Amino acid sequence: MQYRKDFPYADLIGLEIQSIESGMSICKIPFKKDLLNPNDVVHGGVIYSIADTGMGAAVFSTLEDGEFCATLEIKIMYLKPAGHFDLICHTQVIKKGRRVAFLESEILSNKELIAKASGSFAIF
Repeated sequence: MQYRKDFPYADLIGLEIQSIESGMSICKIPFKKDLLNPNDVVHGGVIYSIADTGMGAAVFSTLEDGEFCATLEIKIMYLKPAGHFDLICHTQVIKKGRRVAFLESEILSNKELIAKASGSFAIF
């Protein structure tokens, strides 16, 4: 099964999935001024989006044919503002059961950790 290539929201924010394999993914959002909030830093929703998509991609790599997944919940800790640099998200599946997968993501800006996220995804 192949990960969907048509993803209009990802196109809107410039999100690129760079790799997906064995319960792990790497995603990137190139910096652009359109992603800034009024405080001149990347909007927290963009950072959340890269974590959510990275988690979905990582779970996807573990699914059997005919299965799909959906976000149940994500908790994110913003550690510092993202600079005017690309965002990179590294995600891995921590545990996968029959119906739920648990994941962790680290989001980097200019090679510095700016956020950590944990989440769970339903498996159908």
